Amino acid sequence: MTGEDEDVALPRWRDPAWRAAVDGWVEEQLSRLGLRQTADTKQDRSYPWSTVIEVPTNDGSVWFKANARGMHQEAALYDVLVRRAPDHVLHPLALDVDRGWLLLPDGGQTLRAVEGARTDLGVWEQLLVEYSHLQRELEPYVDELFAAGLVDATPSALPAMRDALLADDRLLLLDTEKGLSSAERDELVAYAPTYAKQCRDLAAYGIAVTLQHDDLHDHNVFAPAEPGGPLRVFDWGDAVVGQPFGTLLISLKFVAMLANLDPGADELLRLRDAYLEAWTDDYDTNDLVEAARLAVRVDAVSRADCFRRAILEWDESGRGYRTMFDEGVPSWLREQRDPTSLDPSPA
Repeated sequence: MTGEDEDVALPRWRDPAWRAAVDGWVEEQLSRLGLRQTADTKQDRSYPWSTVIEVPTNDGSVWFKANARGMHQEAALYDVLVRRAPDHVLHPLALDVDRGWLLLPDGGQTLRAVEGARTDLGVWEQLLVEYSHLQRELEPYVDELFAAGLVDATPSALPAMRDALLADDRLLLLDTEKGLSSAERDELVAYAPTYAKQCRDLAAYGIAVTLQHDDLHDHNVFAPAEPGGPLRVFDWGDAVVGQPFGTLLISLKFVAMLANLDPGADELLRLRDAYLEAWTDDYDTNDLVEAARLAVRVDAVSRADCFRRAILEWDESGRGYRTMFDEGVPSWLREQRDPTSLDPSPA
């Protein structure tokens, strides 16, 4: 693991010329909004894929975010979200789609920061139910999601995505301590026909593809501003167009970890069923359950590709991979065949 004191920021996040351009843009947007900066900014988080800067103003903090090339589409996605699903997300104060820049209002505390929220299954159920409605609302606008630059991680696209990842020795860290061995890679390559069939079986259920956050957990959701209020999802840099139920891979993995639940635990299945309720008017319940099981299994490939995108510009900057992040691709490719939260518990 990279030490906490080690700088893992993309080099341009530290470039004075880049920062001057950011400061000028932020000042321009604040002036347009009738706001003014009241204290020094704080570069709150900087990674190979994005950086976040807190900007104190006379009306509280606002937050600037810039994405690297692999996650650049988030700004354009927000433009779709505020038009097509406005009740589920923060409304940006400003967007620069060409540069991948966002200026966001303060969203309050995340679920992770609220005492007891991250282990409260009722809160997770609310999150999954509200998010399922967002996904359904966006089904008619898939063309707009693709136009925003989202990756195609639909069942028909996943096998080729998997093949491309398995063909890249550097991404796999082949035959290194942190990567895949040649034997593991050969085994995963041999599994390709089975994986492709799983994807075809998933597509055969006919469930409309839509927005898929692909990293929906307690640190990417703002707690309600008031009791009973909506939960608002943020941090859409990983998002893809895909089979909607792939979301459950990350969400239920977090629930299982936080609540110390085994795969197939009743609590996880109840959360799955609450999430799937949004589709029950149009699809058979048994089909939805089986589609969710398949989606969670195949989506690990989308997660692996997300790590490829996350470190893409970092690697091209000449600094190479870092151990804090370079394990993502091989680890998720391995996990694609491991038990999932929706598999039955061992007898």
